Amino acid sequence: MQDTEEIKALFDKRESIPLTPKNATFTRSEGGLISLTLHYPDKEDEYFERVVPLRAFPITDPEDYISIREPDTIDKGHGDEIGLIDHMADFDEETQKMLRAELNRHYFTPELTKIQKVTEKFGYLYFECTTSAGPVTFVMSNPYSNFRSFEDGRVFLYDIDGNCFQITDPAKLDKASLRKIEIYL
Repeated sequence: MQDTEEIKALFDKRESIPLTPKNATFTRSEGGLISLTLHYPDKEDEYFERVVPLRAFPITDPEDYISIREPDTIDKGHGDEIGLIDHMADFDEETQKMLRAELNRHYFTPELTKIQKVTEKFGYLYFECTTSAGPVTFVMSNPYSNFRSFEDGRVFLYDIDGNCFQITDPAKLDKASLRKIEIYL
């Protein structure tokens, strides 16, 4: 019986659609959340009180391919994708500003500007750093997979809580800071 319900649930999922300024209107709800109204040519508009924008390529293409999803809930689990914005620049400035603010909040990635201390204990690295958002301490497991270097020179560090920090150019760090992490770069 449960297998049949699981199969039925797969087919009951909504189909993601391309979102354009013609078929999608984004607004702020009274509570400050992003709402979406979908406009259909052949049926009634569909309203979502709260939607969650997520980047398909947060590091390499942050302005394009924005997934618009229903929020995660305890009852339903992960929210379904409502649709995909191919290019955020297709939308008006106010919509872009609203989506960017939410995306920047979700993908908050402070820049590491100085590394005061890195200590290793029991296979974990403990960092004390200064960032563009102020001082921070964080813990990293397996540094060889949680330091990610990109072709443009940027380095991203991921802590055990899923937080992300970036170094835009490791060569611009002071020598003492660079020495503490150069083995992982």
